[in-house]
Amino acid sequence: MSKVNLPHTTVIALSDFEDEELLAIKPTRTRGEYCWTCTPSTILYCIKKFGLDNCTYIDSDIYFYDDPGHLIREMGDKEILLTLHRYTPRYDETHISGKFCVQFMTFKNKPESLAALNWWRNACIDWCYNRVEDGKFGDQKYLDDWETRFNNVHVLQNPAGGVAPWNVQQYGVETKGEEAFVTLEEKKHRLNFYHFHGLRFLSDNKLSLCEYSLPARAVELLYVPYIELYLQNYAKLKQLDNNLDVWLPAANNLETFKKNTLNFLKGKYNIYRINKFVKAWPK
Repeated sequence: MSKVNLPHTTVIALSDFEDEELLAIKPTRTRGEYCWTCTPSTILYCIKKFGLDNCTYIDSDIYFYDDPGHLIREMGDKEILLTLHRYTPRYDETHISGKFCVQFMTFKNKPESLAALNWWRNACIDWCYNRVEDGKFGDQKYLDDWETRFNNVHVLQNPAGGVAPWNVQQYGVETKGEEAFVTLEEKKHRLNFYHFHGLRFLSDNKLSLCEYSLPARAVELLYVPYIELYLQNYAKLKQLDNNLDVWLPAANNLETFKKNTLNFLKGKYNIYRINKFVKAWPK
């Protein structure tokens, strides 16, 4: 990332914010679990190190179609901004994955917000795994009771923030030029961000969009241009660092066949050749 030299960007290495408590539990977590464990620590580090008035955490697989400031301003004088999963009923996993999604969260440099971050950090250091256990799951399920555990919590109301594979079935999707719009309950909103959760690039020149049933309009108007842009930027980054690799091994074993067959029967099979989305691939 340092080679890209992006404006308005400060690259922070793991070693910059890892402390004794994080390093002590690091061997007990998988790579993904350790990323989840570090979420509150990275936010705290940025607020303290750079003296920020506020800090917004965003997942790396989010794409913004509009100014995220519209969402942050909605919290007004509150100190913490959370976003709901807003599940489509048939995908409701509140009891497993939680009510709120760690995808777009804002914390102000104020006492209640910092108290919540420190509580969350300690909880994640104590337990943060990719499994369900005693009402916990990763870093996310800890947020379920924050509306009562902490004061000054605002839950994002704008339904155009946090559109994702688990809720896009409720939305109408359309575009006008470079702008994207979503319609929910007969009310149209300019789409703010979409969470491309589960998008995977496979080593056999295929990709998996996710394991949810996606509306055709969402695939056509959101996924196709995003994948084209993603691969364009991947090609540029590859010129800077030939070791860059986003491709996951394409498994062809019996278990994968069973899983794909089951997803196909459930209407959740979303594995395609990349040429379906980018005609000139591979370059």
